[in-house]
Amino acid sequence: MSSPHDHPHHDTDDQHDGHDHSHGDDHEHPGGIKGFVLSILKPHSHDAADSIDSALESSREGIRALKISLAVLLVTAVAQMLVVILTGSVALLADTIHNFSDALTAVPLWIAFVLVRRPPTKRFTYGLGRVEDVAGLFIVLMIALSAVIAGYESIHRLINPRDITNAGIVLAAGVIGFAGNELVAVYRIRVGRKIGSAALVADGLHARTDGFTSLAVAVGAIGVMAGFPLADPIVGLLITVAILVVLKGAATEVFRRLLDGVDPALVDQAEASLTSTPGVIGVDSIQLRWIGHQLHAETSINVDGALDLRSAHDIAHHAEDRLRQSVPKLTEATVHVSPPLVV
Repeated sequence: MSSPHDHPHHDTDDQHDGHDHSHGDDHEHPGGIKGFVLSILKPHSHDAADSIDSALESSREGIRALKISLAVLLVTAVAQMLVVILTGSVALLADTIHNFSDALTAVPLWIAFVLVRRPPTKRFTYGLGRVEDVAGLFIVLMIALSAVIAGYESIHRLINPRDITNAGIVLAAGVIGFAGNELVAVYRIRVGRKIGSAALVADGLHARTDGFTSLAVAVGAIGVMAGFPLADPIVGLLITVAILVVLKGAATEVFRRLLDGVDPALVDQAEASLTSTPGVIGVDSIQLRWIGHQLHAETSINVDGALDLRSAHDIAHHAEDRLRQSVPKLTEATVHVSPPLVV
C-alpha cells in the first residue's frame, strides 16, 4: 500500500512485467519525385530497433544534415574562389575566406552529435547530451564574431573607400554566396527544429549571417555599377544590424537550453496527458529539461492510497507511455507515485 513516503520508482526500460512499451510506426510515405528525393536524404527503415530508438535516429539525421550542408557550403566557397582568381576582388576574397572558415564551424557540432550517441557512464550518468549545447554556445560566439567583423569592415570602408573591379562578376559571386548559404540555413533550421536541436538551428542561423555578408558584397557591386561606391559600406552596416538580430534569436534559444528552459506548451501537454491517464487522481509536479536534442521528464502523480504496490506501479507505466506518445522528443521519463495529501 502506497504512502506519502513510499513512492514506487518507475524504471525506463522498454518492457516491464509483461508490459510492451514499444510504439507503432504509423505514417505515410510520400511518393513521386518528392518520395525519391527524401529516400536519398533520409533512408527509411522498418527495423523495430530504429523505431524505438528515436533519439539515436535524430542524431543520425542531424549528422546527415551537417554532411550535406557542409558539402554545399564548400562548393559555394570554391565557386567564389574561382571568381576571385578571375577578378582579383579583395572584398570577394575576404568573403570567400570567411565562408570557408565558417563552413568548418559545423565540425564541432558534428562531433557533438557523435558524442551524444555514447551511453551514460558512472561519471556522466546523463550521457553527453550537454556537449551539443556547448557546441551551440560556440556557434553563437561565431555569429557574434561575424557581426564584429562585418561592422569593422563596413566602418573601415567608409573611412577608406576601395574600388571594386569587374563589378558584374563580383555581383554574380555574391549572389552565389548568398544563395548557397541561405539554402544551407533553411535546411539546417528545418532539420534542427524537427529533431529538437537548438545547436543545429543556431548553426543554420550562422549560415544565414554568412549569406548576409555575401549579399553585402553583391549590393556593393550594384552600387559601383550605378556610380555609388559608398553603397558597399552602407549596406555592410545594415547587414551588421541584421546579423545582430539573428544573434539575439540564436543566443536566446541556446542559453534557454543551457538554463533548462522549455516551451510552456510542452508542460501543458505533459500535464494533460498525465491527468487523462486512468487511475491518476492529480499531478503534484512536472519537470522537463532538454539534454541535447532529447527531452527528459520527471513527474509526481497522485493515485488512490488504497491501491497495492503493483497496481500503483502499473499506473506509473501507463502514465509514462502516455507522456512518450503525447510529448514530442521525450525519450526519458521518471514517474513518482504517492497518495493524495490529506489536509
